[in-house]
Amino acid sequence: MAEDIEKTRYSDEELAEFKAIILDKLEKAKKDYELLRASITHTMSNDTEDTSPTFKVLEEGAATLSKEESGRLAQRQLKFIQHLEAALVRIENKTYGICRETGKLIPKERLKIVPHATLSIEAKEQHNK
Repeated sequence: MAEDIEKTRYSDEELAEFKAIILDKLEKAKKDYELLRASITHTMSNDTEDTSPTFKVLEEGAATLSKEESGRLAQRQLKFIQHLEAALVRIENKTYGICRETGKLIPKERLKIVPHATLSIEAKEQHNK
């Protein structure tokens, strides 16, 4: 445990692990973003996909959202994508997982849940006060 306190950055192996998590979340986020964008612009074509049950549920769900709500969700999704992409840059720079306030390592458990985090829980709590 003392080793974790002494560490100033995550190892290349750990960074590769986080990169895989981020890339997976990024792929899902981009798909969600495209679905939202398509629901706003109604660019969905009537091909064989629109017969799949999942597509129908998404289509009906999207239809109930107003364009304004969909726009807000799309903006939020785009911001999330940008945060994930910034996290990938930090991985390349080997600064990933370091709290921008305290300079200490953000715990792995937090990064696995919020892989784009730039603040430790302590620093975040200070911000919220």
